[in-house]
Amino acid sequence: MTGTPRTTSTGDVATATEQDAALRAEGEAVLRALVGRADAGLRDDQWEAVRVLVAERRRALVVQRTGWGKSAVYFVATALLRARGAGPTLLVSPLLALMRNQVDAAARAGIRASSISSANVEEWQRVEAELDRGEVDVLLVSPERLNNPDFRDRVLPALAARVGLLVVDEAHCISDWGHDFRPDYRRIRDALAGLREGVPVLATTATANARVVDDVAEQLGTDTYVQRGPLDRTSLRLGVLDLPGNDHRLGWLAAHLDDLPGTGIVYALTVAAAEDLAGFLRGQGHRVRAYTGRTDPAERLEAEAALLAGEVKALVATSALGMGFDKPDLGFVVHVGSPASPIAYYQQVGRAGRAVERADVLLLPGREDEEIWRYFATVGFPSEPHVEAVLAALAEAGRPLSTVALEARVELRRTRLELLLKVLDVDGAVRRVRGGWEATGRPWTYDADRYARVAATRRDEQQAMRDYVATTGCRMAFLRRQLDDPFTAHCGRCDRCAGTFVPLEVSDDALRAARTALGQVGVDVEPRAQWPSAMDALGVPVRGRVAHDERPEPGRALARLSDLGWGSRLRPLLAPSAADCDAPASVLAGVVDVLRVWEWATRPGAVVAMPSRTRPQLIASVAGHVATLGRLPLLGGLAYTGDGPRGGRGGNSAFRLAAVWDQVVVPPAVREALAGLDGPVLLVDDLADSRWTLTVAARALRRAGASSVLPLVLALDA
Repeated sequence: MTGTPRTTSTGDVATATEQDAALRAEGEAVLRALVGRADAGLRDDQWEAVRVLVAERRRALVVQRTGWGKSAVYFVATALLRARGAGPTLLVSPLLALMRNQVDAAARAGIRASSISSANVEEWQRVEAELDRGEVDVLLVSPERLNNPDFRDRVLPALAARVGLLVVDEAHCISDWGHDFRPDYRRIRDALAGLREGVPVLATTATANARVVDDVAEQLGTDTYVQRGPLDRTSLRLGVLDLPGNDHRLGWLAAHLDDLPGTGIVYALTVAAAEDLAGFLRGQGHRVRAYTGRTDPAERLEAEAALLAGEVKALVATSALGMGFDKPDLGFVVHVGSPASPIAYYQQVGRAGRAVERADVLLLPGREDEEIWRYFATVGFPSEPHVEAVLAALAEAGRPLSTVALEARVELRRTRLELLLKVLDVDGAVRRVRGGWEATGRPWTYDADRYARVAATRRDEQQAMRDYVATTGCRMAFLRRQLDDPFTAHCGRCDRCAGTFVPLEVSDDALRAARTALGQVGVDVEPRAQWPSAMDALGVPVRGRVAHDERPEPGRALARLSDLGWGSRLRPLLAPSAADCDAPASVLAGVVDVLRVWEWATRPGAVVAMPSRTRPQLIASVAGHVATLGRLPLLGGLAYTGDGPRGGRGGNSAFRLAAVWDQVVVPPAVREALAGLDGPVLLVDDLADSRWTLTVAARALRRAGASSVLPLVLALDA
């Protein structure tokens, strides 16, 4: 622990000591109410953090392991400050799950806590009224709320004028170097600047290395008190199961999930993998539920409650279930796939073993992990041309533009565009206002060096994760070194220190079940029903809904590219660098299986191939095989005008549609054959991501005489 000690004259020592003792006793009374135990007391390190905040009114950064009791520090400090006439605490918290848990915990100590988030819009007016009347002790908000125009301009100024304590939870998110950097967190610098002098600030995290600690402490201020404790979790038993393939990974889980202690979390790297894994485990009789960014908010609440109550063995989750979920007696965390950072990994596994003697932590790495790392690594920071395009579009408009309007001016997908706008916002180049975004006109320079340094750090973290899997030394010591924890003695518990502690065998039955699940085919390809907004800005004369007599029917894909099963077979075939070739026999067999179980209303009457500049041979081989096997006429292929679609994969809907709008044509021979066709056209393509190529092609076929169009693609990239 480091910090600036208090200095007193000799005659003041006894008085200061007596004051500290009285303050600590008062704080421990609050703690006993908070935890519901008459024997509870503040540990010395917890007390020191409370004392710095309450007695010295300073800023503090506390880096302590999950389960150390950081929430006890800010609730006790809140109660003590409120008793001394301070205003309410503003707690910036990353996830809704944490907010719900914290509100419930505060109530036990008589601390009135409320939240303002996207999950309780109907309560905002009541909460604001209670805040005005001084009836709220702790207000919990998300970092995104700090830049909501209404909250930022109307609520926050009045709140900042009387706030008694600012708490920033998961403070590593403030730093570019943190494993879970979030642009919205950097707005906290503005909140710090707006505080009255003498208002204490507490920043907390369980996952920060020295670089992140220095960065966050610098942003808090030069006199920041920094407390770092040992990050070892003596209850965690770490292990890695480097199994031969996805069939063995799924088979191992099916065979051994119920043998793991208590209840826990099974993490997957993608939404598709989490959903598929949850479905497989349920099919094998395990009580699990999926929890991802695609899960409905109400279903998330139900899933959290089910795990808290022990009604399920595990939640199969993406990182959407991470910071903020509080179940102290979690008995295990299993990762099916390696996170890209050992620090992120330690943050997730830290959810387990807080109130049990032993919790098993197992990593089952996969061959597809590094592809997933590369994809997410490209999302984090904006490219200079995209930044310039956004700033130019806002300057040219001379008025606020919504994100939807910007999509028709900047070729970026919605999630990446929103992230870019957040980065520009916290850097002061743009500002969120009613009606969208506007340029501030402030001088701004693209910091290529900074982004390059962060990208290099991310690559180092990925290498460290490879090293963690391969290490022959203590796994806990390895992770603690990644966090610059000076306390790195061998744990004596992990599989390297004490030997493998779970069986490695996978029964024949479990392996067969896994292979059957991984071999399943068929994913729905939903038709586009609505044209993107503001297409006139790109010269495309459409708006509103896609006409029913011009859109395709629901289609089918062999698999998603992100699937654990067929996805791993299709990714090499459809990789941008892959050579064009005939479809392998196994892929053709899979396509036939998709057709066999497709419950269409009317059997197709003919097959048409999509044109392709990169994989014409692959598409033609699939179309030809389907036509031959189904005894259907192969009408040939559609064609592109000129050079075909402009641009490539990865743009947003507006630009993807504009790229193909006037590019797909129905050749005369195909048009002639359609005139006498009885039944739908089966339209064969290799890959669907935005689905606009299929939409435009189906529109052309329908206008040329096709009664309906059934898309059949090898893979869905969505």
